[in-house]
Amino acid sequence: MPIIRAVPIGAGHYLPKRMVTNSELAQTVDTSDEWIKTRTGIESRHFAADGEYTSDLAIKAAHDALTNAGISAKDIDTIILATSTPDQTFPSTATKVQAGLGMTTGFAFDIQAVCAGFVFALATANSLIVSGQSKRVLVIGAETFSRIMDWEDRTTCVLFGDGAGAVVLEAKECKGTSEDRGILSCELCSDGNYNDLLYVDGGVSTTQTTGLLRMQGQEVFKHAISKLAAAGEAAMVKAGVISNEVDWVVPHQANLRIIKGTAKKMGVPIEKVILTVQDHGNTSAASIPLALSVALKKGQIKKNNLILTEAIGGGLAWGAVVLRW
Repeated sequence: MPIIRAVPIGAGHYLPKRMVTNSELAQTVDTSDEWIKTRTGIESRHFAADGEYTSDLAIKAAHDALTNAGISAKDIDTIILATSTPDQTFPSTATKVQAGLGMTTGFAFDIQAVCAGFVFALATANSLIVSGQSKRVLVIGAETFSRIMDWEDRTTCVLFGDGAGAVVLEAKECKGTSEDRGILSCELCSDGNYNDLLYVDGGVSTTQTTGLLRMQGQEVFKHAISKLAAAGEAAMVKAGVISNEVDWVVPHQANLRIIKGTAKKMGVPIEKVILTVQDHGNTSAASIPLALSVALKKGQIKKNNLILTEAIGGGLAWGAVVLRW
């Protein structure tokens, strides 16, 4: 029976001009290129310039995605921005993006699930499209994590970078099989009992400050592989596909060891995994759309490719989405 699917029709990204290598970081942080690469696989990352905000990154990624899709902002009726580093406490940064794109109709809002934010945003966009609320949704992940780093903590400050990625989803009638293009399944999870493993030590109702990122890296690592693999497998079951059918895994780009461990646990060869962590570091909610866009521009991802995305972040919140490009 024909059904409506949320089908990707374009993707784009933006990276701030300033690229910071491990060696440059080592000049001000007690670390080294070898230490960072061995533990994370990261070689460089990008930092936003003074006066360059999350909304600026998001707008540029959005323009790139719209161009790639061959449409304009007036063709979009919904913007969902996944971010943990908004321009302001309120209103939503998504409304600033809406204004920056020249949109005066439709609606825009932020979603916050830290590094899993883009997966949660995709699932939300999918629900809006399937329900008939939206026809075309611009889903963006954008972060300026350099603004919440403790530069005295070498275990965390070397991990993160700034950037933005965006995907355009469009409602299309499909056959209702696993061969359809578009989002085939979503698996979302969270457990607030793990709050203290990854958090920011500030907030409006607690300290009235922005705060800085705090992470128990080893504990997060312990949870990441098992939870990501379980979410990925559950999403594949829902979609009616198996790992051998997956063309590309596009994971949250946090740590190369986590990426490799998760792929191995799901039975996916590393050759089928899109890797950008070495160039961008952990860009939180931006990492998956960034990787999607980079892979698309390189010609790795092609129409009808079956893609599995998965991510885990503070909360803990984690999830996976299966889609056919």
